[in-house]
Amino acid sequence: MSLLSQLSPKAGSTHYRKRVGRGIGSGLGGYSGKGGKGQTQRSGGSIRRGFEGGQTPLHRRLPKFGFTNEAFATHYEIVNLSQLAEMSGEVTIETLREAGLVNRGPVKVLGNGKVTKALTVKAHKFSESAKKAIESAGGKTETVKL
Repeated sequence: MSLLSQLSPKAGSTHYRKRVGRGIGSGLGGYSGKGGKGQTQRSGGSIRRGFEGGQTPLHRRLPKFGFTNEAFATHYEIVNLSQLAEMSGEVTIETLREAGLVNRGPVKVLGNGKVTKALTVKAHKFSESAKKAIESAGGKTETVKL
């Protein structure tokens, strides 16, 4: 059994305390490993993200950008009355596709041109002038749901 006076810690288990601020040769002189001067050197001194020392931060200097409704907007395929004048009878979205006037998506009829025949036109939307021109030629307009 060993004596209390002969007890010592296991080799390599203890370390010397770092003594800071003891000259440049120690490697921990100058600012004593704390970095810069002022707020960042003090305990509890932290600067919030994006803070630029009172200068207007970058996120406020740049213009705003973000949401646009373009992805959700309804884009209509346009058919003019001049294109419908060549057709006869009932004009539906299917007949417009067969004629190659529209591909896919909702259809809007615009009033550019003249209609002389009585047509029954079925589309998703009509302009006021197109509706008036079709009905004055003795035809009908029917709005189809999207």
